[in-house]
Amino acid sequence: MRRMREDSVPHGKPDFVIRQMTVADMPAVMALEKQAFRNPWSPELLQRELQHEWSTILLVEEELKEGGPLLLGLAIFWIVHDEVHVLNVATAPEHRRRGVARAVMDEVLARGKNRRCTLATLEVRRSNEGALQLYKSLGFRPVGIRPNYYVDEGEDAIVMVLDF
Repeated sequence: MRRMREDSVPHGKPDFVIRQMTVADMPAVMALEKQAFRNPWSPELLQRELQHEWSTILLVEEELKEGGPLLLGLAIFWIVHDEVHVLNVATAPEHRRRGVARAVMDEVLARGKNRRCTLATLEVRRSNEGALQLYKSLGFRPVGIRPNYYVDEGEDAIVMVLDF
């Protein structure tokens, strides 16, 4: 578990806790998926990701003064050989623009660097301007298009790459 304190994070960002998902987190993660996406991941797919040794699901939480932690966002990624592949990044709609996605992506990339990865890849909806801006600010660059990648909406994905 990694805690990001206000005094250690630029611009006084909130006190986020980033930790690895467990099976007990499934109800909260499914609720977040349903809030964040028109086509959320299924419980079966998430369960499978929890079982793969190359897959990691990180949760971003905020400790509430009353009632324990609140799930703000997540990232699902693989580390295979020298590559980080980001499969999913989600932020609860009411907590967007607070640095949640940036915090979890910073952690994903740090874990990749610690494992001596040389490359990070991801796909992002062509229409997702906020995510595109975030990924570009992290150093990702567009390298291609996957036509009709998001089949249910018929939307293309932009393939992005970051060299470490």
